[in-house]
Amino acid sequence: MEENRNFDSNRSTGDGFSKDAKSTAREFKEGWNDMKQNKQNKKILAGILAIFFGQIGIHKFVLGYTKEGLILLITTIVGYILMCVGIGFFAVLITSLISFIEGIVYLTKSDEEFYQIYQVGKKPWF
Repeated sequence: MEENRNFDSNRSTGDGFSKDAKSTAREFKEGWNDMKQNKQNKKILAGILAIFFGQIGIHKFVLGYTKEGLILLITTIVGYILMCVGIGFFAVLITSLISFIEGIVYLTKSDEEFYQIYQVGKKPWF
């Protein structure tokens, strides 16, 4: 019974959790407003680049994912070189599919969701 009173008194005073929640919501709103005003959201650009030029990883470079962009670029170059000797088709096919799927995923996300996942959260793949 004593534990319940402590819990209720902490809840009624709003210390801790309530303040943190309000602070987090305020920061999120400020970040979202800054993104809208500064047009930092790169969703359309990244999506279109992923669909049309995804094999060379340009959409990854636009989003700031240098390592992942280099992986796509090198895989594509090696794949095309190996295609000259009859192998490597699958490397090129895989990079094409990954990039196409990423482009579709980027374009189907809401602006807010894309911004939070790929620009703030830095999720490099899909």
